[in-house]
Amino acid sequence: MNTAGPNELLYRIALTMIPNIGNMVIKNLMAYCGSAEAALTASRAKLLKIPLVGDERAEMIVNADVMKKAEEELKYITDNGITPIFFTDATYPERLKQCTDSPVMMYFNGTCNFNTPKAIAVVGTRRATDYGKEITKRLIHELTPYQPLIISGLAYGIDICAHNAALENGLPTIAVLGGGLHSIYPQQHISAAKKMMANGGLLTEYTTFDEMHPKNFPERNRIVAGMCDALIIVESTSDGGAVITANLANGYNRDVFAVPGKATDKVSAGCNMLIKTHKAQLVETGKDIIDALRWELADGSGKQAKRQRQLFISLSAEEQKIYDLLNQQGEMEIDMLSQGTGLGTGTLAGTLLEMEMNNLLVALPGKRYRLT
Repeated sequence: MNTAGPNELLYRIALTMIPNIGNMVIKNLMAYCGSAEAALTASRAKLLKIPLVGDERAEMIVNADVMKKAEEELKYITDNGITPIFFTDATYPERLKQCTDSPVMMYFNGTCNFNTPKAIAVVGTRRATDYGKEITKRLIHELTPYQPLIISGLAYGIDICAHNAALENGLPTIAVLGGGLHSIYPQQHISAAKKMMANGGLLTEYTTFDEMHPKNFPERNRIVAGMCDALIIVESTSDGGAVITANLANGYNRDVFAVPGKATDKVSAGCNMLIKTHKAQLVETGKDIIDALRWELADGSGKQAKRQRQLFISLSAEEQKIYDLLNQQGEMEIDMLSQGTGLGTGTLAGTLLEMEMNNLLVALPGKRYRLT
């Protein structure tokens, strides 16, 4: 739910419509001014004291002529039951909020809780093979008992297959769009989009004034990557948009999985490359994902017991610290390991490598580690 009053909501929309004022700048404006209205009515002198603003942006904010457009946009979303979601709202996706380049304003049409305990993104080629479609359906079906939110981009191929599989299995599913909610693209997927609104919905950072542009889709991909716990790539060429999404997800420290394909299949070249370069974990079944993420069922069954194994090699003091911490936490990023063990970066890196060579732990994408 949006907590801003009608005037503040109008100013929030207006703030996002000022040219060349990016998300980071808007977040700074909100932090220093306290509200969108205060930011848009601030003096040039005050604006110049705010980090990242500078002369040019201050001039653009002071002289902004966007209120009429904002009023039209507010009327459109009000008339069409669209929910505006600002980055300070309680309903804003918590996972996405952790990403520095997250959008300050998004628009949502549907019924869904973005902050469900489990969220999976599934993306891939628009030219999906029967194999790709079949394994997408199977993976989602196998994940169904854990009731994850399924996120994708409504595109042809793997995206729409993932959405439809979620609908067939009664799972909530969200499509992140590369354009405004006034025009669903591609139009062939309007029927599926309407079904999704009953258990999921459509999400975008674009307004009705934003033109559909090729650059929108890579920008859209960061939202897909940022909203999930884990990203699954099913079929992608080496230069496909799914590989871009995988790189974004790795940058956000998300788990990345890829379905392998034949060495001669161009449509799987991106997946094979991600696996080969350790940017994605190989996945063949839903159980692979469940085990890697250590999911539990809602009733607590399926819980994986903590490791209680006997070590037949002697651990150094540094190795013991790492082992004990990972045994307790399950999986950790290297920065958290350094903080938890008190080991310096150089010592930690060398010790982790030695433990990996001794098959005591495995390195995961995003500089994360877990015990074997």
